[in-house]
Amino acid sequence: MAEVQNTRLYGLLRVSPDVSDSDLKKAYRKLAKEFHPDKNPNAGDKFKEMAFAYEVLSDPEKRQLYDRFGEEGLREGAGSDGGMDDILSHIFGHGSLFSRFMGGHSRNSTGAKHRGNDMVQPFGVTLEDLYNGKTSTFTFTKNIVCATCKGVGGNADVDVQKCAACEGRGVRDIVCQIMPETVQHALCTECNGEGELVEESQRCKACNGHKVIKSEKELEVHIDKGMHHGQKITFRAEGDQAPGVEPGDVILVLQEKKHEVFVREDNDLTIRCKVSLTEALCGCRIDLRHLDGRELLISYPEGIVIFPGCIRGVLNEGMPHYRNPFEKGNLNVKFEVEFPNNHWIDSSKLPELEKLLPVRPDLPTPSKDVEEVFLHDMEPSSNAGGRQEAYDRSSDDEEEGLHAGPGMQCSHQ
Repeated sequence: MAEVQNTRLYGLLRVSPDVSDSDLKKAYRKLAKEFHPDKNPNAGDKFKEMAFAYEVLSDPEKRQLYDRFGEEGLREGAGSDGGMDDILSHIFGHGSLFSRFMGGHSRNSTGAKHRGNDMVQPFGVTLEDLYNGKTSTFTFTKNIVCATCKGVGGNADVDVQKCAACEGRGVRDIVCQIMPETVQHALCTECNGEGELVEESQRCKACNGHKVIKSEKELEVHIDKGMHHGQKITFRAEGDQAPGVEPGDVILVLQEKKHEVFVREDNDLTIRCKVSLTEALCGCRIDLRHLDGRELLISYPEGIVIFPGCIRGVLNEGMPHYRNPFEKGNLNVKFEVEFPNNHWIDSSKLPELEKLLPVRPDLPTPSKDVEEVFLHDMEPSSNAGGRQEAYDRSSDDEEEGLHAGPGMQCSHQ
């Protein structure tokens, strides 16, 4: 960890500056329960400060910035003594387009180690995981420094030669299309950026002179309640290792899987519910299994009409807020009204039914020349809307015995 300039935020969470990510999370959860305004109404300001402290210290970039420059550095966004490489890394991020053109490494003015590329991977989660929180595992393969030769590539007295491909620089020149004839640098693949090679006869048997070997790594992934699709979980310095290189980060990007019942919209949840006409007019009850396994019986009062497409809500039954899981969004129900089939009731009973329904609107008195027509079920043809097209058809169709339709066809007569 970088030199700590300020420890106030660590003190708010009652942890030391060398605290691990998992211990930091545990400390925040414990204090959040103790000082949450619902349980401790007089601790609202302290709760906000703790939430701010956790937001900073749980974010690797913000934490590094705070450790180096304190809260003043957080307000200004970057320090003034880190050199151009530090500033660009802060703006663009490690593993960005800039970093890749520079071979995925940077060196600051103090001569610190090169830094490897970040490893970004998608991580699939269900809506239940995001609602309830979950601890899962992520297994991947990465390079680690060879323990047999300790990253030398051979014996202690091995004959190391300069890499001919990059002339010992560790990077090779490439032409970028950002600007005409712009020359950038890329990591040399022959020597893995080391600038040197080991004779084949003297190479380490374990790593074959590559100085690193493949190793399987398992990370414990904590998914907090209320996390969002696309949110990142960062494991600092868990990327590929190489001699003399500071490992990059492993960054998992949450990918929410589609749910069969619920649709998430920020902190709200939405479901679709189909009700009968009777339920739409006389009230309904909906039995729902929530994301945490609870069974909800949602009641809608009689006499309040449900219109097709209307949305009604249940307060505080949506998604928990991220880092404040005691607060929740709303559960929205979007209704679809299913009307009965044709002739569902005997026609002799229709007058009796009509007495129970709202009165029909008065119609204007028709003239004596009125012509009555009737509605039919219609299906739009492929040329619907083109009435003029029907008139423009060639009369040759009729001569050939073909009868052109009027643009809409009746499915029932």
